[in-house]
Amino acid sequence: MLGNRKLARAISQQGWGTARTMCEAKASMVNDREVRIISRWEPTSQICSDCGFRWGKVALSVRYILCVSCGTEHDRDGNAAKNIEKSGLGLTQDSKWTKNGRKTSISGNPTALSSQPYSEQLGLFA
Repeated sequence: MLGNRKLARAISQQGWGTARTMCEAKASMVNDREVRIISRWEPTSQICSDCGFRWGKVALSVRYILCVSCGTEHDRDGNAAKNIEKSGLGLTQDSKWTKNGRKTSISGNPTALSSQPYSEQLGLFA
């Protein structure tokens, strides 16, 4: 892009912001369209679009992924596109965040003792 990395980054970010503004303006002109923005850190290429299993980071040279949970073979880009669509429609939810955009807190007392006997907690003796 440009020799100056800091300037190139600023131009790139401004370009995406302008594109987003234009898309939102066009969508407001057409009443049946809505623009939804998902987090840039959403792991769309790391999650199976069929079963939701998260396999983690994979090298960019890997183009096809076989899900170990459901056995489905995915094209990396097609799988990410399906996950982006689901995230944009609100069909997925990150377990760390609530709907109002705040991080969740630990509920309950993690040091509290259980009222169940130890054998029932383990589930070994049914």
